[in-house]
Amino acid sequence: QVQLVESGGGLVQPGGSLRLSCAASGFPFRTYTMNWVRQAPGKGLEWVSTIASDGTNTYYTDSVKGRFTISRDNAKNTLYLQMNSLKSEDTAVYYCATRRDGANRGQGTQVTVSS
Repeated sequence: QVQLVESGGGLVQPGGSLRLSCAASGFPFRTYTMNWVRQAPGKGLEWVSTIASDGTNTYYTDSVKGRFTISRDNAKNTLYLQMNSLKSEDTAVYYCATRRDGANRGQGTQVTVSS
């Protein structure tokens, strides 16, 4: 079955950077479009970014365009999210998921942006 394990979250000051990783197993990762979604305190799941199975196409929600970069290493079955110029409103639990609606997601990693 699908297993996804996120890591790399933490506490960072506004303007800082973090790189999230997602280790995938139990399914043919290299054939799947993959997603990052997030859930801020008291809010629902929000789609953040999508990457095609071969990494050639990427998509972002407007609020993170130019600041976040999604990537993948199919040889390592790993998905990444490089987050730069972080803002307080980026504070959330971040999940990798096989679907844009957040289905089949991991346990998440907490990202807190605060001074």
